[in-house]
Amino acid sequence: MSGPTTESKLEKLLREGKFVVTAEIGPPKHASAEGIRRHAALLKDWVDAVNITDNQTAIVRLSSLAAGVHCLQMGVEPILQMTVRDRNRIALQSDLLGAYSLGIRNVLCLSGDHQSFGNHPTARNVFDIDSIQLIAMVKKMRDEKQFLCGEEIKEHEPRFFIGAVANPFADPFEFRVLRLEKKINAGAQFIQTQCIFDLERFDRWMAMVRERGLHKRAAILAGVTPLKSVGAARYMQQAVSGMIVPDDLIARLKKAADAKAEGVEICVEQIKYLRTVEGVAGIHIMAVMWEEIVPTILEKAGLRSRT
Repeated sequence: MSGPTTESKLEKLLREGKFVVTAEIGPPKHASAEGIRRHAALLKDWVDAVNITDNQTAIVRLSSLAAGVHCLQMGVEPILQMTVRDRNRIALQSDLLGAYSLGIRNVLCLSGDHQSFGNHPTARNVFDIDSIQLIAMVKKMRDEKQFLCGEEIKEHEPRFFIGAVANPFADPFEFRVLRLEKKINAGAQFIQTQCIFDLERFDRWMAMVRERGLHKRAAILAGVTPLKSVGAARYMQQAVSGMIVPDDLIARLKKAADAKAEGVEICVEQIKYLRTVEGVAGIHIMAVMWEEIVPTILEKAGLRSRT
């Protein structure tokens, strides 16, 4: 894994060769921290860090920066998601300084869902820079001690462990690894992937990752999502861009007496398989609106409590 070391506990574990586990908490559409703190307490002993989503699906929610601080207060290391959809380079750099000053040490750089998908579809987008430029900007602030404009950061530069995302399932498939390499070249040190249901295609993507030696330059965390129902699986298959849900998986859920329990078993099987794939350094569990199932999944998968 390239890049200088930081104070991130997640980075320390990855450099030690530990198989890491990250999860996700989505901030609420209100101003209370109760739910965030409850989920952080639930996940604290089971995961190494927790993603804090940034107005996911372009819907107004409690800020990821504030939610990350609530997680810190609960003893959970946050991964601050930051999108370029809503902020220009001035606001992005300001928020990065603010987040670091509050104790946040991990940042995940994203484009963000287009505002047309959210609850303010007529809002003006920003996209002043793209996600790869955001990665490079965070690295410049850390390693060169400079703002994007070239002005010196005279002291107390933000030293983030820099993350990015990858989708092995979007088309054109052959360019997925090239885009990943661009993100790593820009400064990404860890990568979280889109939800994996098509293991065969993921294997082909990882073969290309290994061929280019990218798994040695950045830690690859494989994304998994437990499916609650046949309806949820069909929605992901038909309505979520860049997602592949095989028909045989949906058929298995349909045949099950308890689709929710079967969804958990499928997720456990996927995790066990992914642990055997060369170059996979950990998993990222996206249990959307189902955070309470994460400890059960991890225990069944043989990834016991971190305590």
